[in-house]
Amino acid sequence: MGHHMFKYNAEVTEMIFEYCRERLSMDPVPLDYGSLTPEPLASLDGLITSEGRSPAEVLGFFRDELAHAVVSIDAPNFLAFIPNAPTKNSLLFDMVVACSGLNGTSWLESAGVVVAENQALEFLADLAGLPASAGGAFVSGGSTGNLSGLTVGRDVGRARRPEIPAHTLRFAVSADAHSSIGKALHVLGVEALVVDADDHRFTLESLTRALASDPHPETVIGVIATAGTTNAGIVDDLEGLGAYAREHDLWFHVDGAYGGASLFSPTHRHLLGGIRHADSFVVDPHKWLFAPLDCAALLYRQPHVARKILAQQASYLDILHAGDDEEYEWNPSDFAIHLSRRARGLPFWYSLVTNGTHAYETAVQAAIDMAERTSAIIDELDHVEMVRPASLSVVLFRRPGWEEVDYVTWSHQLLRDQIAFVTPTKWEGETIARFAFLHPDTDETLVREVLETMR
Repeated sequence: MGHHMFKYNAEVTEMIFEYCRERLSMDPVPLDYGSLTPEPLASLDGLITSEGRSPAEVLGFFRDELAHAVVSIDAPNFLAFIPNAPTKNSLLFDMVVACSGLNGTSWLESAGVVVAENQALEFLADLAGLPASAGGAFVSGGSTGNLSGLTVGRDVGRARRPEIPAHTLRFAVSADAHSSIGKALHVLGVEALVVDADDHRFTLESLTRALASDPHPETVIGVIATAGTTNAGIVDDLEGLGAYAREHDLWFHVDGAYGGASLFSPTHRHLLGGIRHADSFVVDPHKWLFAPLDCAALLYRQPHVARKILAQQASYLDILHAGDDEEYEWNPSDFAIHLSRRARGLPFWYSLVTNGTHAYETAVQAAIDMAERTSAIIDELDHVEMVRPASLSVVLFRRPGWEEVDYVTWSHQLLRDQIAFVTPTKWEGETIARFAFLHPDTDETLVREVLETMR
């Protein structure tokens, strides 16, 4: 007989598929309202009952009430934070993953998943100039990737400097690094040597100055660089910092969660050449490589080192490691702060394989070109001005005379009017406006419309 919850229901299946077909066919994807929804959210009170409710009723409740209170981050007019624009193929294959009951934890359970994910990881590693031995796993996001990579870096640093008290060890990092870096160091019990960057760019010169003036430079066990800061898109001096780290036996971690995707850009990939020095590197396909949330690629120069530090040991897990052939068998759970994991790399793999690398190059380049065209548009206008040159696909600009309340009010009105989602940020203590381009279908007409609302 079986439990009724696990029985196939053709009617419910078709209803869900029809909703998905409708959503996938939207062109463009509607922005919707988030917390600024024009109607009060319907109450969820009493929705959960002992006997359950009609699937059609609940799907209708989601479609008509809840879905409009979510800002669609894959809309071409979502220009805030770092957007997400998954390809149609990646979204469809995410449904395949969800319906397949895949556990991407181990080689024993999911060898077919692992070999496909590893093909995508190997492609990214090769693009970054890492050696053929590089490898890793797909994790939930840049925060988990940074924490995992820096965990390995901390333990390697402790082994290299056993004479130094563990609690005094530090990583050199710029103040412009992503907030997850500081959180990771806090969790790991490692201090930061915060370096004064050169115009917000972490360079070899700024690192050597900081070390020369520091009373205990010997406690620095690693360097953390950013390939595209989230706020401004600035790429650190990866070549200089990476070469220095190699020469001085320091762990070199590169956070490319956002900007690492510019490895696909014909005009800007040269800025990321120094990633080839990295001991650990993070890039998020769910940002600028057009995969669904949640998907980040974590790569190590020497994955066997990470495996020895991160692989979880327990009696019920012994079978996962029994007779491991490190050159073939591969447990994704061994390379990050996770155990159970969905096969989150497969939608990216499927999209990359089916669309081809040239399509990725043109889509990534489109965002960079849009940022440069937007800079030119702002320079033409008399009521707005650039704060600094565009970097990668991020544009920082201001409306002279505006204060924080003006930017917030303007941002909310843009969303209410369904023109765009653009949020303010802070730059050197000043509230300003920020465009983050990612979707290749964002065009100049939209940009001009947004800028005109600031008059």
